[in-house]
Amino acid sequence: MSNVHQQYAVNPFPELRGHGLWLRPWDAESDADAASWLRGLSDPEFQRWNTPLKFVRDVDAARESLRSRAESAREGTGVAFHVTDPDTGDALGHIGINAIDHVMRRAMVGYWVLPEARGRHVATRALHLATRFAFTELALHRLELDHAAGHDASCHIAERCGYRYEGTLRGAMFEAGRHDAFRDCHLHARLATDPEPEVPDLARGAR
Repeated sequence: MSNVHQQYAVNPFPELRGHGLWLRPWDAESDADAASWLRGLSDPEFQRWNTPLKFVRDVDAARESLRSRAESAREGTGVAFHVTDPDTGDALGHIGINAIDHVMRRAMVGYWVLPEARGRHVATRALHLATRFAFTELALHRLELDHAAGHDASCHIAERCGYRYEGTLRGAMFEAGRHDAFRDCHLHARLATDPEPEVPDLARGAR
């Protein structure tokens, strides 16, 4: 591990609260967490827009995937938050700060929401929290967010959180369920120096 990454190793892992959410670390040894991770990555809507490098098809694979996320946090190259209800602890989704480059102070963000939690602006609220953490605690300068072209909901979330649309990347993402074909994606980004977007009271409202 390089010195610059070691300096920003996420240990102990933070917990973030705000906007009606609790963001905490995923626990690979928790049956509930492994089941939620598997359910999120198995959801047809997730699979429509995302194709992981390694498919997660059972609980054992889910645990291994979560362990790799924890290792990234220890190495300072990624942070994966379990998005939960602060009152009940119920799983709502996931948000991650990935591919962190502490030299260029840049990273990628990604998220998904479980089916029963959709329509409650969970992704928008989680992205606000994670963005603030990345700029303040991780001292990053640029956060990028990309999504498959045609995923209008993700476009709206990005723009609502101050991630400006910067263009279309041709053939930059795998086609759904395939590693041998590609599709275009839209690139959004936000800088630490950009104006802070107004955060509406989304905790109670639905789309």
